[in-house]
Amino acid sequence: MNRATRRVFMTATLLALAMLAVTPSPTKAAATAAAPAAAERININTAGVDELVALPGIGRAYAERIVEYRTKNGPFKKPEDLLNVRGIGEKTFERIRERVTVGSKS
Repeated sequence: MNRATRRVFMTATLLALAMLAVTPSPTKAAATAAAPAAAERININTAGVDELVALPGIGRAYAERIVEYRTKNGPFKKPEDLLNVRGIGEKTFERIRERVTVGSKS
């Protein structure tokens, strides 16, 4: 390869790398599109087990306890009432605080 050909090749390679650096990947684009859905709050007074397990740190057993607590004690008055559910402590509550609501007021 002569010097001129090598220079053209290097320039083309650098240009291609620069384009890759500024072009969003399909994964990032999909994550950005899904972000608003993840930010939606879940109403703990109406959500079923399948909806509650979408909350971080809430598995099926905790979701069932939330529904059971709500059935026995009536609707939650404030999100902090989740702390009354067996097994849900401060750390779990802090992870889900911004993702739950009790209705029109949160």
